[in-house]
Amino acid sequence: MSRYLGIDLGTSYFKAGVYDGEGRLCGLGRESVPKVSEDDRCELSIAYFWKTVQSAISQALSDAGIPASAIDAVSYSSQANSFVLLGRTGDPLTPLILWSDHRAKHDCDKLRRLDAAPGFTHTTGLGIGLDQEFMLSKLAWFQKYETQIWDKTRYVMTISDYLVYGLTGSRVGDRSTAAMTAMLDVALGRWWPEALEAFGLKEDMLSTPMPSGTLAGNVTGRGASLAGLKEGTPLYLGCLDHYAVAIGAGILTGRRISESTGTVLACVAYREGYAPRKGVITGPGLDSSHYFQMAFDSNGATAVEWYQKNYAPGKSILQLEAEARNVPAGCDGLAAKPRSDTYPGLEGFINIKPEHTPAHFLRAIFESTATSLVKLVDALDPERQATEVIPSGGGARNTLWLQIKEDMLQRKYLPQASGELATKGAATIAKNANK
Repeated sequence: MSRYLGIDLGTSYFKAGVYDGEGRLCGLGRESVPKVSEDDRCELSIAYFWKTVQSAISQALSDAGIPASAIDAVSYSSQANSFVLLGRTGDPLTPLILWSDHRAKHDCDKLRRLDAAPGFTHTTGLGIGLDQEFMLSKLAWFQKYETQIWDKTRYVMTISDYLVYGLTGSRVGDRSTAAMTAMLDVALGRWWPEALEAFGLKEDMLSTPMPSGTLAGNVTGRGASLAGLKEGTPLYLGCLDHYAVAIGAGILTGRRISESTGTVLACVAYREGYAPRKGVITGPGLDSSHYFQMAFDSNGATAVEWYQKNYAPGKSILQLEAEARNVPAGCDGLAAKPRSDTYPGLEGFINIKPEHTPAHFLRAIFESTATSLVKLVDALDPERQATEVIPSGGGARNTLWLQIKEDMLQRKYLPQASGELATKGAATIAKNANK
């Protein structure tokens, strides 16, 4: 029986899922990412990167009850704009600098000029503003403040490029995560010379961007040792994590949108033809005529855990959810601002009254996120072509939250049997490419 492994390089967790040829989940591994955050920096050591990848894969194989040799093919889904600098021999000069690293927040002039360049949105597909979370901002920071490291830099690899390189020795990467760097000419599928020149980069410093599903190579002996895979296993290029979720959700056919409520809130649609526009990210699809479209917002699920931890530590989120079912829509006048967790104390809430219970606050956060979601879906699908929504992320396990979203969106929600759609999407790419 065929078995396919999908690796998800997420922000908070690395996950690995083993799936059979029918797309059924056979085994799952989940390992928290031991990133180090200090001041404005957010990094992951190379040693812990591989340890976390290997642990997630080991758990998935054990859960499936199979050895690594039973895996027919591997692919991945990945966060974007996290990267590592390597020297001439291919050895890392830095830890992985994660997208949430804000060391360059005061040095984004080059980024702003690129964002304002004529044809930027049409070329890159990025209809959003660039900020310090983009890889380019940190590359400019290294060029300015860490010249000794930058002078030794021969290669720049995104986190998924580095996974591919470590496992196969090949310097190739998928176009969908490359498109999120603001350096890819999406329609042509190659690096954009104007962006490279603006940031002092040469094309051969970057991994060659290729379509998702392209064979990157077979796992080498070193790669097998690093990740706990079998030498010779084929590795196919994956895609951006939100796109993998969409693939796992089955939105490539039918009138569907996927939404993910996790660290951020994201919605994805799949459309024929390249039509980039403001407010939406347009990225390469799985063939030359289709493209993913994505809209996202920072008003995700973090406020839920923040509120429970700080203001209702004696109750679990499940207990609070059960109580919130008895709170009417509108929360008896209480409302949560977007990202209510970023305000001092409870200043992220409006119209607080003595009679409001923790259940009111929880439901107010749910309603705030659902309101943000409505705006995203309207931006992504203004003609209301999609009639169904496939949920994923931590929010997909919360039935009250799903009901609130369905009521506010007025579109049918279709929860999936497996909530791990990113690993399923990656495994689907591996299966389809390995025919």
